Amino acid sequence: MRLGLALGYWGRGPDPERLALAREAERLGYDSVWTAEAWGSDAFTPLTWIAAHTSRIRLGTAVAQMAARSPTTTAMHALTLDHLSGGRVLLGLGLSGPQVVEGWYGRPFPKSPLTATREYVDVVRQVLRRESPVALDGRFHPLPYPGADGTRLGKPLKSITHPLRADLPILLGAEGPKNVAQTTRIADGWLPLYWSPTRTDVYEASLGGDGGLRDGFMVAPLVRATVCDDVGEGLLPVKAMLGFYIGGMGHAARNFHADLMGRMGYEEEARRVQELFLAGRREEAVLAVPDAFADEISLVGPRARIAERLELWRKGPVTDLLVLATDPHTLRTLADLNS
Repeated sequence: MRLGLALGYWGRGPDPERLALAREAERLGYDSVWTAEAWGSDAFTPLTWIAAHTSRIRLGTAVAQMAARSPTTTAMHALTLDHLSGGRVLLGLGLSGPQVVEGWYGRPFPKSPLTATREYVDVVRQVLRRESPVALDGRFHPLPYPGADGTRLGKPLKSITHPLRADLPILLGAEGPKNVAQTTRIADGWLPLYWSPTRTDVYEASLGGDGGLRDGFMVAPLVRATVCDDVGEGLLPVKAMLGFYIGGMGHAARNFHADLMGRMGYEEEARRVQELFLAGRREEAVLAVPDAFADEISLVGPRARIAERLELWRKGPVTDLLVLATDPHTLRTLADLNS
């Protein structure tokens, strides 16, 4: 099981310690470093900055939002950074949800998310393979543009720049069972948002059941990790993150994160967190997140406790553990335990 460092997206502004963390992760032998985006900082610019200050560690987006860019634009970002970094890019993509897609990007959330995702990946792969001009008779990402409000002068084009790697890995941040199942067919890896090593049955059917996953397919969940003496105190940042995603990252009637928590056995608790958060009672919402749920999807506590729990993660299909950590001590401890 490889280790990756997940840096997420910026809050109010850039964290000056993140570059140092990325460089320390590379020194410790971490395989990858990942950035994200919500509705503030983008995913590719910080990753480019990290690329300029590292030499070996792979560079991933977890995730770049599909609604933020056309698939050809995303492919341009990926192939450009792949050249500049010497072939280190891992392209993680995600649909986000209606609140962000329509509220921030001003675009309709696709009524058929599976089709939209499949078309997006198809176009990106066409650009990277550069076998012929890019064309797709698609519902959501047709190329050339066929709309009645267009000029009808568009023509299929092939990237001027030759991509460094035609097989640049594409991973998807999928949550629903059908989306996860499609991910195993069309992508090179999956980026689970919440992964519990004690509830692998939640995804067993989507991941191929007894047939398993094809060789080389990445399963790379994000896990918040903190080496500390007080488990309850260490879980508070995990609960704060869960409270925000479950309560605030979506509408009361359509929140993929809350739905996922429900499928993992905490449906009643998820709805309660939503209710409190949407009522403006955010501190109560965070406290309403069950400690048990926060604990099973994270690695928190003294070194010995983390070592014991890390064995659970190794037993399942996880190939890459993307560690959300803010201190070098935790990074060093995990590197030592995973060696």
